[in-house]
Amino acid sequence: MLSSSIKAVAKQLKSPTLSATELCDASLRRIEKTKSLNAFITVTSEIAQKQAKESDERHSKGKRKGELDGIPIAVKDNFCTEGVLTSCGSHMLSNFVPPYSATVVSRLHDAGTVMVGKCNLDEFAMGSGTVDSIYGPTKNIWGSDIPFELLNSIHKKGGESSSTLNVKQGVLEEDWHIAGGSSGGSAVAVATGSCFAALGSDTGGSTRNPAAYCGVVGLKPSYGLVSRHGLIPLVNSMDVPGIIARTVEDVTLVLNAIAGPDDHDSTTIKRPHKKISLEETVNLRGLRIGIPKEYQNSLMSQEMIEVWKYAASILNEGGATVTEVSLPHTSSSIACYSVLNQCEVASNMARYDGLRFGIRGKDTSSTEQLYAETRSTGFNDVVRSRILSGNYFLLKRNYEKYFVKALKVRRLIKRDFDNIWNNNIDILLTPTTLSQAPRLSEFRQHDNQTQCVTQDYCTQPANMAGIPAICLPIRLSADGLPLSLQLMAPMYEESVMMKTALWLQQAVNFPQISLKI
Repeated sequence: MLSSSIKAVAKQLKSPTLSATELCDASLRRIEKTKSLNAFITVTSEIAQKQAKESDERHSKGKRKGELDGIPIAVKDNFCTEGVLTSCGSHMLSNFVPPYSATVVSRLHDAGTVMVGKCNLDEFAMGSGTVDSIYGPTKNIWGSDIPFELLNSIHKKGGESSSTLNVKQGVLEEDWHIAGGSSGGSAVAVATGSCFAALGSDTGGSTRNPAAYCGVVGLKPSYGLVSRHGLIPLVNSMDVPGIIARTVEDVTLVLNAIAGPDDHDSTTIKRPHKKISLEETVNLRGLRIGIPKEYQNSLMSQEMIEVWKYAASILNEGGATVTEVSLPHTSSSIACYSVLNQCEVASNMARYDGLRFGIRGKDTSSTEQLYAETRSTGFNDVVRSRILSGNYFLLKRNYEKYFVKALKVRRLIKRDFDNIWNNNIDILLTPTTLSQAPRLSEFRQHDNQTQCVTQDYCTQPANMAGIPAICLPIRLSADGLPLSLQLMAPMYEESVMMKTALWLQQAVNFPQISLKI
């Protein structure tokens, strides 16, 4: 049941065979049995059970709110949730309980979902491994010591297959595979079946990166399609609420529930969201798919390159026209992103002064000392480093040299994408990450900033341009770990992108995890 799609479970909830309360209890038990992976910071058992009971009452009266009514979901712990700790994985907000909920959380509640918990993340979403939370790192289910089997025909018409694949199990306690970041907790929660979908945030790839490593689907919508109100900001000009689920169909259901204008967020689109409808049969005839040659990084594994070629070939065989294209400023994108990221981080982190919310330092001998103690104890080295770098870039003598120049480069990067769309390309196909999920020992060989530069190489240009992107698993590596690709489309062209992703999902038939616990 916990390995099924939202559509399949929603059908059961409409019948007497399954209640929302039973589904909620199963989800909470799964969270408990997989707690060694550390996907959750807070498990909201009482809230979930109350919401499940309310869902059962609606179902009994024939007043269900839709296919998401009664479905367990989780929320990354940088989205405000009324009355529930929202920590951002940081000591700075370890006592922060918001008086309101983020718009996306409220809209999911209005759709009847059941919130089972808040998920782990890198502190203030600054990272690409979910290893820097004060609550400890999140571990990937793939390659872990939690037993599971793989359903290898879950996307075939006619239902789920019972046939399975052999999976390598067993991992050293100190050298597990990372979950990716910064939404690693959300990705692991979905991959383990602890929930059917989870909210992440995506500033430079933080939804797609962990989705890729954990073998699930991760969506970064167009900038402005989904409200950022209540998402604790990292980089305002790039932050986008993301969605993680096990199938393209499930991601689409959640997107339809949360997208659209919001009076609390002036950056959202002003027109109502037209719900995306995924047809059962998707036709690729006439679709033009571009393969950006600059995305083949020298650090990219040979397995990833082969998977990329494989997906391009089956899309071509399916009727699409696949051609090589160029995004010439890709090599400058990471440097540009690093400068803009740290400048906005420095600005956003200024609010944490120990006076209004969060922790407060004990040295009150002066305002300066209070600020200094609060920020030195409340932030980890990664956050403090980005604040210092950002303030350096924003100094009067450096402003034009770094910040303004980075904005100009960002414009060129966006123009690269515009030129592609204007030259009759509908979709771009690229890797999501450069390799399979690395082990912790590999990941720790480089510092946080270096890892972000490496891990976000393929993902952050979409944030710079504001365009939508979706990541989905394609096949397993020789080590039995997921290898994923992403599709990108012009702004607000989610419908074409999702339909293409659905076709690819059905074509590759990636196996789904079914835990044996």
